Amino acid sequence: MAVAETVFACQSCGTAHAKWAGRCDSCGEWNTLVEEAALSAPVGGGAKAKPRKRGRGLEFVDLASEEAPPERLTTGIAELDRVLGGGLTAGSAILVGGDPGIGKSTLLLQAASLMARAGARIAYVSGEEAVDQVRGRASRLGLADAPVMLAAETALEPILDGLKRDKPDMVILDSIQTLWTDQLGAAPGTIAQVRACAQDLVRFAKKTNAIVVLVGHVTKEGQIAGPRVVEHMVDAVLYFEGERGHHFRILRAVKNRFGPTDEIGVFEMGEAGLAEVDNPSALFLDARGAPASGAAVFAGMEGKRPVLVEIQALVAPAAFGTPRRAVVGWDSGRLAMVLAVLEARCGLGFGGRDVYLNVAGGLKITEPAADLAVAAALASSAFDVALPADCVVFGEASLSGDVRPVGRAEARMREAKKLGFGGALAPAGAAGLVSGVRVAEIARLSDLVTRIETGAMEDMA
Repeated sequence: MAVAETVFACQSCGTAHAKWAGRCDSCGEWNTLVEEAALSAPVGGGAKAKPRKRGRGLEFVDLASEEAPPERLTTGIAELDRVLGGGLTAGSAILVGGDPGIGKSTLLLQAASLMARAGARIAYVSGEEAVDQVRGRASRLGLADAPVMLAAETALEPILDGLKRDKPDMVILDSIQTLWTDQLGAAPGTIAQVRACAQDLVRFAKKTNAIVVLVGHVTKEGQIAGPRVVEHMVDAVLYFEGERGHHFRILRAVKNRFGPTDEIGVFEMGEAGLAEVDNPSALFLDARGAPASGAAVFAGMEGKRPVLVEIQALVAPAAFGTPRRAVVGWDSGRLAMVLAVLEARCGLGFGGRDVYLNVAGGLKITEPAADLAVAAALASSAFDVALPADCVVFGEASLSGDVRPVGRAEARMREAKKLGFGGALAPAGAAGLVSGVRVAEIARLSDLVTRIETGAMEDMA
């Protein structure tokens, strides 16, 4: 009796090993090798490969084209359409990831129901929940009357047969880690199964011009679980962010072949599901109280949208020998750089003090324009001097202590003016861009520290 050949595949990077080992030689991860059945057919040709017929070869075309842009299907949710670049593109494959319970299934069910009510043929295939569970969620959200084709299945072959028969405009599969194909002997959720199922579904989308939306689990590091090759296969990768303690959620695109990757969609979780937030700045600043030391309002940009958010800092004497550095919502390495510049260029000492930094509301900030706001919050806490309540801060700090200009300064200050802020601490060149907003131009971080220490914050021109 013939014995099936097996390999040991790493569940982190997908590398195949001839025998088991405790550590993967490729990625260095421990205890990730799982025994799987080897491919029965040779890959890339071989002794059993059929001889290739000679033909005319690859046909090349010009860059210029008179074809119309790809057709887009709107979801009925403006924030989701914004992140997608204007809607769903026919024949595209989209991967949506996020923490468990963050609202991925709720958002997709809402979008599916709105699109079905508008006349589109939508199929929703659940591999994690039974049909009654999905119906119960739809009933709670008031979507039970939407003509969505619903099914619960994990085997790939019946799913593809049903999709080819009913020809939906869009299909949602929740989740890719639960699917399996009988062409492989590996268990569902393994590297081989996830890769093979995703490849077949992407091929189905391209051949039939249907939209395929895959829901993916995330690891403890926040990355979508499974091989990275799945992210390369799909046309767009969306991450659903947010903290369970906060009532808002952020949808962010990290890859999009049909639109920008710097846009975000903001939603608010409520009893009726996820509601769109038209003005995120008002939401993030809604809980602001009286002016207090250590708080600075940062005028940031998320894609083309200006967003105001409060940055909170606390500088306190260290209780133990080694001072703590705790940061939430910002890069810890960037915080260490700002602290070093404040110590070396401005004379502020943090060696014997704990430093805590928090971006209010749970928003994660990545742009360097937040350097000046972080420095202002740290100096405000160190001197116990509150910044003016109607002042926003933005600017990038260099290692020399200079404050460098940032892009979209006018849009940042217009957003601040719309929300009632009348002043700004900004880099040189920002004064006079927006009428009604007085600007104090900060050329060096030492100028900012001097203004806060002496209390000269109300004389902004």
